[in-house]
Amino acid sequence: MPRLARHQWLVLGLAGLATLLAAFDSSVLVLALPAISAEFHAGVPALANVGSVLALGSLGALPLGMLADRLGRRRMLAVAVFGFSLANLLSGLAPSLAVLALTRLLAVCFETLAAGVATALVVEELPAAARGMSVAAITVAAGGGTGLTVLLYPLLAPRWRALYLLGGLGVLGGLLLWARLPESETWRASRHEGVPLAVLWKPPWRRRLLLVGVAGALGALLLQPASLLVFLFGSQSLHLDPLAISAVVFVSGVVSVPAFLVGGRLSDAYGRRLLGAGLVALTALAVAATFAGGLAAFWVGNVVWSVIASAAVPILGAWFGELFPTRARATSEAVNALAGALGGIAGLQLVGLLEPRLGFGGSILAVAAGAIAGAALLLALPETRGDPLPD
Repeated sequence: MPRLARHQWLVLGLAGLATLLAAFDSSVLVLALPAISAEFHAGVPALANVGSVLALGSLGALPLGMLADRLGRRRMLAVAVFGFSLANLLSGLAPSLAVLALTRLLAVCFETLAAGVATALVVEELPAAARGMSVAAITVAAGGGTGLTVLLYPLLAPRWRALYLLGGLGVLGGLLLWARLPESETWRASRHEGVPLAVLWKPPWRRRLLLVGVAGALGALLLQPASLLVFLFGSQSLHLDPLAISAVVFVSGVVSVPAFLVGGRLSDAYGRRLLGAGLVALTALAVAATFAGGLAAFWVGNVVWSVIASAAVPILGAWFGELFPTRARATSEAVNALAGALGGIAGLQLVGLLEPRLGFGGSILAVAAGAIAGAALLLALPETRGDPLPD
């Protein structure tokens, strides 16, 4: 990795803090879903509807992403951390599943913004030869946020509200970002003209945006319901207790940490396109295996899924950041997240409809083909490794 200047280390560290807090925030629902389901007497169809509501949070991230392209990265990343931290406090006090869904909808809006702006910031501010590794670094930080949830939840289970109230302390992180995060010099030097969404609808960005969006939507047909419901599957179908589920998450997380760095390093050295598309396809196969059998398949599938997906995250983050112009980069991240959300809603509704007929695992397997098709679409995008960022 090239030598970094002091302000680049600061950008990397504070962007990593934002992703850590966002990941802590978002992982509570997945781990605590069995307890939430029991408290509110909610079955799979009801929880699939909650997941669909949450996916709509990406709609709110789109105008906020456009503001990040017009007003700068620093302010909007701090606003994002403030936003989901306040939503955490509201979630911890939710009196019903419907109210919890609404507070998590607000949280998803700001989590999506935080992930997109943090990625845009490090892609812009870190050296071209280290973009993949830089995205890997903030992804490892996000893994730390998930790991913190995994370690805390067995101590608190089934008191899931305590984790959300703890997540409210993220407002202190928002204050730190507001005070100390440097603004992107690449963004400062960019031409801030035109509506970012309109910029993306011009050639060659339009074709790229459509390909990335459709690929993301197809992949989310599988990944959104699988990610939300995987531990509910472990609890209800395999009868695992919270400690056993946390053990699965912990082991998967530990073995995946090197994968983030390896994926980032390989993409910086050999390119994004083939590696990214191939790992997306392999992730879909690993997810399908997780729901295909008993306890052994659940364990092995989770670990392999986590490792492969972890390697893919920095590759895709750097690649998609390089594909789009600086004056609309945060907007492109939000559009891609929105496309994934729409695909996720479709996937969740399909699983909710199919589960009574095919069973829990069978309904997940039925939507797996979409992710494979999405991976194939990514091959139509250009290679961008190390290219100058388009303005």
